[in-house]
Amino acid sequence: MKKILPLLVVIFLVLFLAGCSENNIVNTGDPQVTHPQPEASNGIEAGPAGDSQDEAPQDPGSGPETGGETTRFKLGNELLMSKYHYLVEGKKVGLVTNQSGVNSRGQSTIDVLASDKSLQLTALYGPEHGIDGTASAGEYVESYTHPVLGIPVYSLYGSTRMPTAAMLENIDVLVFDIQDIGARSYTYMSTLNYCMVAAQKYGKPVLVLDRPNPVGGLIVEGPVMEDPYITFVGVDNLPMAHGMTAGELAQFFNRKIGADLKVIPMEGYSRGMIYQDTGLSWVQTSPNIPDLDSVFGYMATGLGEGTGIAQADKFKWIGGKGIDARRFADLLNNAGLPGVTFIPEVRGEAGGVRLKIQDYHSFNPAKTGIYALAYAHSLNNFTVPKSGETIVMFDKIMGSDKIGRYLEQGLTPQQIEANYTPLLNHFKAERNNHLIY
Repeated sequence: MKKILPLLVVIFLVLFLAGCSENNIVNTGDPQVTHPQPEASNGIEAGPAGDSQDEAPQDPGSGPETGGETTRFKLGNELLMSKYHYLVEGKKVGLVTNQSGVNSRGQSTIDVLASDKSLQLTALYGPEHGIDGTASAGEYVESYTHPVLGIPVYSLYGSTRMPTAAMLENIDVLVFDIQDIGARSYTYMSTLNYCMVAAQKYGKPVLVLDRPNPVGGLIVEGPVMEDPYITFVGVDNLPMAHGMTAGELAQFFNRKIGADLKVIPMEGYSRGMIYQDTGLSWVQTSPNIPDLDSVFGYMATGLGEGTGIAQADKFKWIGGKGIDARRFADLLNNAGLPGVTFIPEVRGEAGGVRLKIQDYHSFNPAKTGIYALAYAHSLNNFTVPKSGETIVMFDKIMGSDKIGRYLEQGLTPQQIEANYTPLLNHFKAERNNHLIY
């Protein structure tokens, strides 16, 4: 017995210390759940990292290799059902989601929560395009009752874009699980912001189930949103490409909101990863974003609202009337833009270029979009939309009226980039305070 007692004491101490280590991951008294922060930098992002897209894809769920060991990639929604399940047990849950809210096996978070007998799924909330992602851009979406679950499906792109007190009345916690595409003007993260504002107002905690930024967490680019131009297509002081995950954006938003926020982080994720590195299958997030080339092309081709310079083929082509396609391609190909070449292509009366992305890790969508717009203006001198009593959509997308003025002044894309860089660097420094990975 005397020999056994010391052994039991050692086993008890090992188990106790292991439990303490696990408890350090989640401090329920803190406003968010995070992984340890990386070392602080000087606010200037490091260069692109990672292997070329030409590499063979990893098996789904295998995750990246680190130090010779494979770390399985896990989404926030998967960790909610295991490590952080206690946050929803015994509670009435409201879920903000759409068709992109699935786990690595393609199972809908709606179905997973609805089948969990330890909680009660009492309400669903859908963003722009509806909970099934089929409504057109800007289309009004009605609320309705779910035909199978018999619970309300509240539209946050109908009579209101912010949950009302009545919409939140029958829930204990509001859970958010929607895939973003990494662009400031894509409205799903605006819906997250509005949900956090409503949750703070009506005393409801928010759980954000984190997901990857598909264009990566290293490239941070473009003009920063200025306060007078904040709208639903630019909900906070972000650049065009913010390089943040949904959870990181939630923490950034919360500096102004002060909601009771917890972020369920991913495992096996790092800043240098793009969507292709996760092993996940892409789920169409909206009608015009069916695949990853559309995701990466969104900011590169979709910035010309109201200028006559437009995207086509779901953000894979950009051009306009009066554009010499070959000259346009030459200007872009000689600009030193990383990871992409431009193929001249005429579509009807419009000359333009098709993007051929060759290195998805180094490709910079927002910078490419600014350069494309500036070179297009140098070729056809399009009329720049101007804000007056009302703010035009072009300025809402740009986050400022400065880019329009720079175009009218005939500034080169390099000069435009230099002009927006000081505010961008300021954002990068602030951004470091809210990063998880």
